[in-house]
Amino acid sequence: MNHLSILAIGLTLLTTGCSSLERKSSAPTQQYMQAQIPEWPNIRYLISTKDGVAEMVKDLIADQKRLGTEPGSGKYLSLSGGGDNGAFGAGLLVGWSKRGDRPRFDLVTGVSTGALLAPFAYLGSQYDPVLTHVYTETTPEQIYKMRWLLSVITDDGIADTGPLYELIAKYVDTDLMRKIAYEHTTNGRWLLIGTTNIDAGIPVVWNMGKIASIGTPDALDLFRKIMLASASIPGAFPPVMFDVAVNDKIYHEMHVDGGVSAQVFLYPTAAAKRADAVGLVRNKNKEAYIIRNSRLDADKEDIERNTISIVKRSISQLIQAQGLGDIYQIYQTTQKDHVGFNLAFIGPDFTAKRKVEFDPDYMQALYQYGYKRALNGYPWAKQPPGLERSFDEDVRAKSQRASALN
Repeated sequence: MNHLSILAIGLTLLTTGCSSLERKSSAPTQQYMQAQIPEWPNIRYLISTKDGVAEMVKDLIADQKRLGTEPGSGKYLSLSGGGDNGAFGAGLLVGWSKRGDRPRFDLVTGVSTGALLAPFAYLGSQYDPVLTHVYTETTPEQIYKMRWLLSVITDDGIADTGPLYELIAKYVDTDLMRKIAYEHTTNGRWLLIGTTNIDAGIPVVWNMGKIASIGTPDALDLFRKIMLASASIPGAFPPVMFDVAVNDKIYHEMHVDGGVSAQVFLYPTAAAKRADAVGLVRNKNKEAYIIRNSRLDADKEDIERNTISIVKRSISQLIQAQGLGDIYQIYQTTQKDHVGFNLAFIGPDFTAKRKVEFDPDYMQALYQYGYKRALNGYPWAKQPPGLERSFDEDVRAKSQRASALN
């Protein structure tokens, strides 16, 4: 989420008496956990529930039995939200490839802008030109079209994301789906994208490898819609509606930005515990790489004394605090599960300012910032900031060490 989302939410909070667009009802409260995509059950996980975690581990066990996987060195990549700050993650990944030591990841997860990065990061350096193009040459007009002034009252978002869907469709094609399906079915690699079911108020994690393996035009459309949903900033962008079935009856689910539930995720701690309990053979030397497409420190500014400015700043701080909390949660999971922790983020030494949302000049500067640090060997933080020193001291010290390598 970014400043556009903050402004949209602020405006929404200030409006009353809004009319609603027509939609089908959502699944009843006592049945929403049973809802499945028609014809394709078990392609997603409700990770906040016991049954959802059990289903995820069940699929892991099935993969291991099918592939006869021997334990090795597991590499995991988590890509966070951050809007146009995704240029940082794109540059870091491409610079890492250029350096020559970027791993092939066994698990890639993505939320919001991280969901747009994730399929290409999953497939490796062959898709680096796509990351470079999307995060250095894309203009605001290729992401959204502003609706009329009163759309905050009459519509479900102040901007139309048709251009973003077209951008996704341009690169997420049958060839990319075929490659993801191969990696999932043949090599047992996982690609997960998070959205938020705003009706039920729960996170949903989609197994994109399973969806790619279906191999039909409808599956391709679903794949694209999930990516769009994960990046659909509530208030700013329209939600994405999914048809779901319970006992052969069709309902609607409204999905928005995965960052509403979590700015970044790895895997549920409960899934690791259950995997151990059922005897799943797991990798011994595991490393998790978390790319937070945002600053971790607050960007100082004088806030104007008016409602919109105060709401914008407050929600910005809430998002920042949520992202930091997600990082600490991942750190706790990695420590309990004996996984190496590696964190990258935008340091306070990056000082470029955006003129508009998705400003190409800003994104190019941020892309180069991430690229150069990775090319020189990114100094991954081995723990979240604030565990040994004050938070501000720790963030700036880590950023200064990174800058010294350039």
